[in-house]
Amino acid sequence: MRHFFSTHIPRFRRVLLVESGSRYLLEDLIPGIYKNHPANERVDLFTCYPCLPKAFDESRGSVYRTADFVGSPARKRLYEQLRSRQYDILGIICSGEPIMTKWKWALAAKVPAKVFILNENGDYFWLDRTQLGTVKHFMLYRAGLTGAEGVATLVRIALFPFTFTYLLLFAAYVHLRRALRT
Repeated sequence: MRHFFSTHIPRFRRVLLVESGSRYLLEDLIPGIYKNHPANERVDLFTCYPCLPKAFDESRGSVYRTADFVGSPARKRLYEQLRSRQYDILGIICSGEPIMTKWKWALAAKVPAKVFILNENGDYFWLDRTQLGTVKHFMLYRAGLTGAEGVATLVRIALFPFTFTYLLLFAAYVHLRRALRT
């Protein structure tokens, strides 16, 4: 995660987008990148879907698919290849869907680029030190620890050891009774 401690936003010269959420988000984002950053050399796509988004221009970018990088040696080769591409920007979709969760965070850690997070509303924020409050709220929201549901989640977490102990004791009681009958 290059530029985490810097507030500088590099030019959109080489961009890698990780399609780890709803497709409509990228179909809205890609034309905006092409339009607002005409000096852009390439927009590459990392996806798990078999077909491409409508707005993606294959002549201006490459496609990487998760199915092509199964196993540790293949992933290592992928990370080396992505590092050699010298991306300036890495865009990750975090739309609350459990799609490519491990892949997107591994790419954020391994690809030296400025990272932005795109949420399900089409809003985005840069992953840097100035956005720590936003990142914290985002993580708490995804974990269900904000608002009224946050209290209920915390109560469930606090009661979990007691519930688990009760269930273990009950199972032991039932099995012991069954063993004594036979």
